[in-house]
Amino acid sequence: MSTRRIRLGVNVDHVATVRNARGGHHPDPVRAAALAAEAGADGITAHLREDRRHIVDADIERLVREVPLPLNFEMAATDEMVAIALRHKPHAACIVPERREERTTEGGLDAAGQHNHLAPRVARLREAGIRVSLFIEPDRRQLDAAVALGAPVVELHTGRYCELEGGARTAELERLRKAAATCGTLGLECHMGHGLSYDNVEAVAAIPEVMELNIGHFLVGEAIFIGWKESLTHMRRLMDKARGINGG
Repeated sequence: MSTRRIRLGVNVDHVATVRNARGGHHPDPVRAAALAAEAGADGITAHLREDRRHIVDADIERLVREVPLPLNFEMAATDEMVAIALRHKPHAACIVPERREERTTEGGLDAAGQHNHLAPRVARLREAGIRVSLFIEPDRRQLDAAVALGAPVVELHTGRYCELEGGARTAELERLRKAAATCGTLGLECHMGHGLSYDNVEAVAAIPEVMELNIGHFLVGEAIFIGWKESLTHMRRLMDKARGINGG
């Protein structure tokens, strides 16, 4: 069991989803980010989609300006999004696959198959001092592609692990563990995210090579019942417990 503290990145996309359902300014994802900082979050994640279905451009501007936490800017590998990232200079840019017809991100980026498309965009972001990560499947081919592209960080897709049950879940967890260990040998910083909840986070948080978990939708939903800060602090406690940290 690793005793190194794992970082919690809080995704505020779906605070914006609730706001946009009715229009106006409430609930404010930037306020949610500021409260997340008070509750012990280590960073904020926000995905600016092409169709602006939740986070909008003004949110990104305010998150960079008003919230005292590093911003992980999730983005598709398009010239529009690269230009926005270069304008705002977030701490990190996580390149994700994006299809307009999907409800949420459905799988990892094919970094290996899209090398020629990704390479110049990764290079532009890195030249601007933005830390690039790639949201990929826990697959050796994709890890090798991240190294070839010069991305220092990968975020491994945990959605399949969260959806499966029984032996199939155990097998997927082992796949994540193996990929995380490979990150260590390749010199990649390993993050994980997608679909994590109180019921499944501890096994992932216990993987010693994992430096950060990014969690959003579950926390927003849980906040309806127990409050925003408490939803985050309970997740933090579970992550610390998985690492054997006092108070976890």
